[in-house]
Amino acid sequence: MKKLFNFVKNYWQFAITVVVGLAALITAFAMRDFNNNISRWAIIIWGVFVAITLFVDMVKTLRSGRYGVDILAITAIGACIAVGQFWAALIIVLMLTGGETLEDYAQSRAQRELSALLKRAPQIAHLIHNGKSGETRDVPVNEIKPGDLILVRSAEVVPVDGTLASDAAEFDESSLTGESLPVAKKSGDKVMSGSLNGTEAVTIRATATAKDSQYERIIALVREAEEQPAPFVRLSDRYAVPFTLISYAIAATAWIWSGNATRFAEVLVVASPCPLILAAPIALISGMSRASRHGIIAKNGAALEKFAAAKAIAFDKTGTLTHGVVEIEKVLPSEIFVKNFGKDAETKLVQLVAGAESGSSHVLASSLLTYAKKKKMKLPPASNVREITGSGIYATVEKHKILVGQTSFLKQNKIANTPDDDEQTSVFVGIDGEFAGRIVFADKLREETAATVAELKDLGMQEIVMLTGDNKVTAAAIAQKVGLDFRAQLLPEDKVREVKSLREKYGSAAMVGDGINDAPVLAASDVGIAMGARGSTAASESADVVIMLDDLSRVATLRQIAQRTIRVALQSVWWGIALCIVLMIIAAFGVIPALIGAVLQELIDVTVIFNALRAHTGGKNFAKTKATL
Repeated sequence: MKKLFNFVKNYWQFAITVVVGLAALITAFAMRDFNNNISRWAIIIWGVFVAITLFVDMVKTLRSGRYGVDILAITAIGACIAVGQFWAALIIVLMLTGGETLEDYAQSRAQRELSALLKRAPQIAHLIHNGKSGETRDVPVNEIKPGDLILVRSAEVVPVDGTLASDAAEFDESSLTGESLPVAKKSGDKVMSGSLNGTEAVTIRATATAKDSQYERIIALVREAEEQPAPFVRLSDRYAVPFTLISYAIAATAWIWSGNATRFAEVLVVASPCPLILAAPIALISGMSRASRHGIIAKNGAALEKFAAAKAIAFDKTGTLTHGVVEIEKVLPSEIFVKNFGKDAETKLVQLVAGAESGSSHVLASSLLTYAKKKKMKLPPASNVREITGSGIYATVEKHKILVGQTSFLKQNKIANTPDDDEQTSVFVGIDGEFAGRIVFADKLREETAATVAELKDLGMQEIVMLTGDNKVTAAAIAQKVGLDFRAQLLPEDKVREVKSLREKYGSAAMVGDGINDAPVLAASDVGIAMGARGSTAASESADVVIMLDDLSRVATLRQIAQRTIRVALQSVWWGIALCIVLMIIAAFGVIPALIGAVLQELIDVTVIFNALRAHTGGKNFAKTKATL
């Protein structure tokens, strides 16, 4: 709201300045007197008002620990009015208010909303009466107390943290941990709020109130990160103090040397800070426009500036480095099964398992059926199918008694030669009492991931790390393929802590993610980048940059655009400063009247603007990634 107010205020100041200037010009032409009292006083009154407004803003800026070039503009306006150069003062006010409006437009941050998080958060809970599962009543989720027994129906979001009271269940925790596969739970296991229940209704005993539960903590983390953003100094402000001191030194020297106060005003007119105010915002707007052509929406210019300077970047795994789609990685039939079926053992194992799983709603069953369809396999019919949620499936296929599940399930059913589970994402198969093999699944790595990571290293990223809620074995396999470091089994608050650690080490850190669980860390990082094509709305709203295409290489594209944009902005700033200093030195000798100086200053502004617009085009071709110009 504050940023919106500032934008509206600056916009109206600029609009009124234009109106005052046109009215003064029309009056001057009508009266054939450019020094008439009406024009003079209209410009003086408005110029003094703008100067006072700038002074108040400057005091607020100084109190916040930042500094800028406002004092130079205030002095230039005041000096011109004091020595009677009110038309020069008008030109300064015109470009100053226009520059402030442009800067607000370039730097403004789109309002971050928590609507997606709040919409997903359950509003009611099914409270079970007197411990009887058949009697429930709907109550506001805030009324749930620890110890209450609640019913969570199929495909519903768990409203509060609790423990599973049912025998077994599966929950999709991807919105909390990024884990791509459903997590099997047994009676007594902890269940986090925000988890999505599987295909069967379950009973949960609450262990926390709604406000103390995991999902509410995610919302709180996003709010906290937004209310306490990382400190940031605008590009133009970095040169404000030296430029101001040089300008005052030249102006004061000219006044003392000539003994003429008008000389002081003449120097400060050409020292107007418009190049500093205009150069960076226009370059940033151009860079943002260029990024949008590549399907990258930067919500503010500061995001480009920060990302160009960032030395560390973290990636979520599921849906970011990977497609978030589980596929069969390899089929490993046992030696006995190979002896029985020979070279067709792998195909036969998949056929039998897919046949048994054909009626299951489990995500791995879906992957099996997709694989079989892709390979054009003919699936044998299954009978006597019995699925135990969170454990496995019994079925009869081609007169074979088949069990499919984890090793613990096979061992419970006394399947001979069952190996120990090595924590890989696999289903293990028992056929007629004998271990028949296993099918290994993996979240498919994006084709552009390795090239993108390599490109970011070439572009100056000193540390690239993967932050994931997945287990260490899965995370290590992905990290090894891509060539980066990783942190595994992280909750949202753990990711925030890791990014803060990177910031402490390198000064700034960026984060790329796509899920609701990434919303807090995206908001807490210096630059949050959301994969918005398939990611959650909450992640996109918490991010500074949203990549609208399902293409990770756009992160490298953004880095290149950001670095070129800042190079062009710095060139424009230095070009403007150099020209201003040259004109100040000339004005110090009384060669440039105030009005002519104001016109020359505007020529500098035009030069700076055209140079800054180069950020919209050019730069190197993005050859290493898929993002081409």
